[in-house]
Amino acid sequence: MTGNIEEFIRGKSEVVRLALVCLLAEGHLLIEDVPGVAKTSLAKAIARSVEGAAVKRVQFTPDLLPSDVTGVQVYDQAGGGFEFRQGPVFANILLGDEINRASPKTQSALLEVMAEHQVTVDGVPYAVPHPFLCIATQNPVEQHGTYPLPEAQLDRFLMRISIGYPEELADEVAIVTGGLARRRPEELKPVIELDELRTMITALRDLHVAENLRTYVATITRATRKHPDVHLGVSPRGSIALATAAQAWALSMGRDFVTADDVKAVAVPVLNHRLLLTSEARLRKQKPEAIVAEILAGIPVPRLPEPR
Repeated sequence: MTGNIEEFIRGKSEVVRLALVCLLAEGHLLIEDVPGVAKTSLAKAIARSVEGAAVKRVQFTPDLLPSDVTGVQVYDQAGGGFEFRQGPVFANILLGDEINRASPKTQSALLEVMAEHQVTVDGVPYAVPHPFLCIATQNPVEQHGTYPLPEAQLDRFLMRISIGYPEELADEVAIVTGGLARRRPEELKPVIELDELRTMITALRDLHVAENLRTYVATITRATRKHPDVHLGVSPRGSIALATAAQAWALSMGRDFVTADDVKAVAVPVLNHRLLLTSEARLRKQKPEAIVAEILAGIPVPRLPEPR
C-alpha cells in the first residue's frame, strides 16, 4: 500500500508510512502545511488505495453548519415523521479540507465522532462505519478567516504531520511531469480490500507491547508535564496514543512486537500537537518537536524485548 501511494506522493516515504500508521491504529491525522505540497492528494491517495471504502469530503468554510457535517433530522411528509439524513461523517475515510476555516461550533461537531465513532442527533446515537479515519488539512501560514483548533480537538488527532517541499530534484521533476500529464490520485488502483484492512486493525490490538516499553511510553509523556518550557503536557490519552501508534508502526515493519525504536519513530508526530508551551517558550520560538526530541534524548532506552 505504501508503494502504491508513493507512485503519486514522491520522495515522502516516512510521511506516507505515518499516514498509514494512523489508518491501522484507527487514529485521525492532521496534515498541517503550506499550500501546494499535496496535503489533499495524500488523503485522496490513501482513500483510493482501499477498495470498497466509503470516502467523503467536506470543504470547511466559515458558513458551514454542524448539521452539514454530521447529518440532520428531516420531516417525511409521506410517512408523517422525522427521518435522519446522514452527513458526510458516515464514511470509512473522511477528508476534512482546511478544517481551521470552519467556525468553532462546526469544528466541535467532529469531537464526538472522532472520539467515539458515533454521532448523537436529538438524543439518538448513530454509529459511523468501521473503520473510521478523519484526515484533516490546514494551512498554518494564512490566518485571515481561520479559527485555530482548540486543544481538546487537537488531542483527538493521533498525529499531526507536515509534508514539506520535495528534497530531491528528481522527485520534483517527477511531480512536474505528473502534473503536465494531468495525473490525479483518483487514478490509483486499490491494493487492499476493506475487509483486509479490518483484519489488520484487529490484529494490531494483539500486537505485543512489553512492560518495560509501556513504562518507557509513560516515562516520556510524564516528562512532558515537567519540562520547564511546557505549560500543559501530554495527557494519559496521549500515552495511549503513543503506545498504539508504536504498535501500528511495528506492524507496518512486519513485526508482531514493539521496540523502543518504534516508539521513537512516532513520538514526535504523536506528541507535538499535545504540548501547550509557556509564553516565554513561544517568545523564544521554541518548537514542540524540539522539546519532544530533547525528552527522547534524555530518557534511557529499554532493552529490546524478546520476540514471543
